[in-house]
Amino acid sequence: MSQLFSKKNKEVFSAPLGMNNPVTVQVLGICSALAVTAKLEPAIVMGLSVTVITAFSNVVISLLRKTIPNRIRIIVQLVVVAALVTIVSEVLKAFAYDVSVQLSVYVGLIITNCILMGRLEAFAMQNAPWESFLDGIGNGLGYAKILIIVAFFRELLGSGTLLGWSIRDMIVYIFNDKLHFNLNLPENWVYEHGYLNNGLMLMPPMALIICACIIWYQRAKHKELQEN
Repeated sequence: MSQLFSKKNKEVFSAPLGMNNPVTVQVLGICSALAVTAKLEPAIVMGLSVTVITAFSNVVISLLRKTIPNRIRIIVQLVVVAALVTIVSEVLKAFAYDVSVQLSVYVGLIITNCILMGRLEAFAMQNAPWESFLDGIGNGLGYAKILIIVAFFRELLGSGTLLGWSIRDMIVYIFNDKLHFNLNLPENWVYEHGYLNNGLMLMPPMALIICACIIWYQRAKHKELQEN
């Protein structure tokens, strides 16, 4: 058990969440970060989908790594990823159809996600299944983390909602249902106090700008990430 959660394995799992994040440090998976982050719910679902697919494709390729001929390794990797993407897509259609419609073709395009192919080629082909599983989970969650942060600001500032809840509804729910206060706020309370939705936040370029701000913050905070 101690070997499963050794210091090295913990580093494999935790590095993509921070100092080696696939989006902000490796600058991979940017396209989907721009496309699916206008709302928080599809961003969460996309992040979890990529996490599951990355983890299990890493495991499968790691198990097969010694039997895959080098000349067809990319084809085998694509077949494994495509099979897992198809399974995830069908599960979403069955249990979360509305979100599946919002994600549209982007679930299928997970097949071409640079993070997936990068981890399979750079890690799973050289490491054991458990380490590959941790690497897949870590990189998937690192990707999901950035998507959720970007989607949080885009939906909140662009639509005035979070997960479809208006700001007013969230305040009433927290104070009345959870803290047992008795707030009585009018429906347009937030907007009556000067709040305006910023339509620019719902446009793809704003996702790129938010990603750039996260990259700037991370590199300003960690000097070792700065280029000489």
